[in-house]
Amino acid sequence: MATRPSGGCRLRAIATGAATLATDLGQAAGYAARTFTSPAGLRGLAVEGAWLTAHLALYPIGLISETARPQGHWRTDTLPPSKRSLVVTDPAAAGTPILLIHGIMDNRSAFTVFAHALRRRGFGAVHAINYSVLTGDVRSAAEELHAHVERLRETSGADRVHLVGHSLGGVIARYYVQRMGGDAVVDTLVTLGAPHSGSNLALLAPTALARQLRPGSPLLRELDEPAPGCRTRFLVVWSRMDEVIVPQRNARIRHPDLDVRELAFDDVGHLALPIDPRAVHWVASALATRDERQDDGAATGGRSRARGTRTPPTRRTAAHSRPRAGSAERGAPAS
Repeated sequence: MATRPSGGCRLRAIATGAATLATDLGQAAGYAARTFTSPAGLRGLAVEGAWLTAHLALYPIGLISETARPQGHWRTDTLPPSKRSLVVTDPAAAGTPILLIHGIMDNRSAFTVFAHALRRRGFGAVHAINYSVLTGDVRSAAEELHAHVERLRETSGADRVHLVGHSLGGVIARYYVQRMGGDAVVDTLVTLGAPHSGSNLALLAPTALARQLRPGSPLLRELDEPAPGCRTRFLVVWSRMDEVIVPQRNARIRHPDLDVRELAFDDVGHLALPIDPRAVHWVASALATRDERQDDGAATGGRSRARGTRTPPTRRTAAHSRPRAGSAERGAPAS
């Protein structure tokens, strides 16, 4: 027979809820302070608004699905210097297909700037996909992603691909890699503002997909399960000014079995992560470096930091006061 909770249990539950609410309010206040009281935060807010306006204008064009075509470089004399350099020095890196996966209620137009920047740097097979805006299940979307990956591999003739996922796209790609054997064909997975540990904003929506993106959901607990021998390298880009991932640290991956390197910002909004030049440079430099024993190139600035983890971890950190090229440091994650 069911028993009613005692008065003490109810009081403890109320106290726990009050403490959680206070923590969330404190985080919201910290976000507001970072955004509205610092020059970098104000610049980030302006960029976020400008890109939102541009993205809305591009959205209808992004509804048209992109067709993957084989792309090869047989002549280099017609290529710009930066593109020619990658094609000549590492044709395998230049030819590895890159598949871009957008976030919730979005389409491939989110990667307009990102895809152009990658192609300009010499990557010959950059393809953005659309999945249904009515997607209600991460697992089903991961199955759809699997089909896209296989078609891209068949079209390009490549054994392995890179994946880049923004927001929900990063979670879908991670589920495919970790839980569906995708690590056999995915060389590198890049996530930009993906809710790896969920977002408290998902508590406001009653949909099945939102329930999967709530902190501690069964799906997210699956991603916390052991993943020994995972062959995919993870590049994680996140920002302390992200207004969609709450708390912002939930965009990080903390998993002992995964090779994770991260770039953190203080001054970039959620939508602007795929257009930030520092993020684009760091990702492009890392994808151009196929030997995982080498440090990845990184662009840092605005108190952004590039870090990574491997097992067993060692600690190294890097912080720069002004934008400049640097190297992604590998070591234990920051708290």
